[in-house]
Amino acid sequence: MVKLAEQQDGFLGIEFARDGVGITVSYWRDLESIKNWKENAEHTLARNKGRSQWYSAFKTRIAKVERDYGFEKL
Repeated sequence: MVKLAEQQDGFLGIEFARDGVGITVSYWRDLESIKNWKENAEHTLARNKGRSQWYSAFKTRIAKVERDYGFEKL
């Protein structure tokens, strides 16, 4: 799905975290881009397969990032 998402208009990036619980955060230009991704046929098939075969639960959260910064000691 990542390769497919990267091809979508409005896709900005993705981050993953896996340690017992998996978290995936994807970043999109605007709400229209998110809607188009949700309606993508291949993504819909994968989402439905996830519901029926892979996951017992999942959550989708749509939020606006107002600021993003960090620190990394070199």
